This record gives sequence, structure tokens and C-alpha cells, in this order.
Amino acid sequence: MICVFVQFRCQPGRTYAVASAIYDREVVSELYSTSGEYDLIAKVYIPEGEDVGRYLSERLFDIPGIVRTLTTMTFRAF
Repeated sequence: MICVFVQFRCQPGRTYAVASAIYDREVVSELYSTSGEYDLIAKVYIPEGEDVGRYLSERLFDIPGIVRTLTTMTFRAF
């Protein structure tokens, strides 16, 4: 599995609706509300062999109310 973190910026007043929709898709292992430039951060495990961009686009990025996303890839360093 490949672990990525995805941050979501939501339209004003839509953060709870976006969070609910993310959970309904059953794709993320953890989801948090955050302060700063983004409203939510999700931890997602992507199956080996899957294209990260396509996987996220098809499962999360079409949710209404998302304005912008930032995906951070992780690598085993230790």
C-alpha cells in the first residue's frame, strides 16, 4: 500500500458536507479538520500498482464543494 495525505480546501460553509461525502466513499483511513490554508486532511492508503492520480480523481476529487486539493506522497525513509 502507498500512503498519501490529501488536503482539501472547501467552499465556505461546505466543509462538513465535504467531510461527510469523503467518509461516505469509504476511501480514507483518517480524516481531520485543520487550520490554515486547507480545511481537511485525509490519510489514504492506495493499493500497490494503482495510479495515484487516477485513484484519487475517481474516488474523491469529484465531490461537490472541493475548491482545491494538495496531495503529499510518502516514502519509506527509515
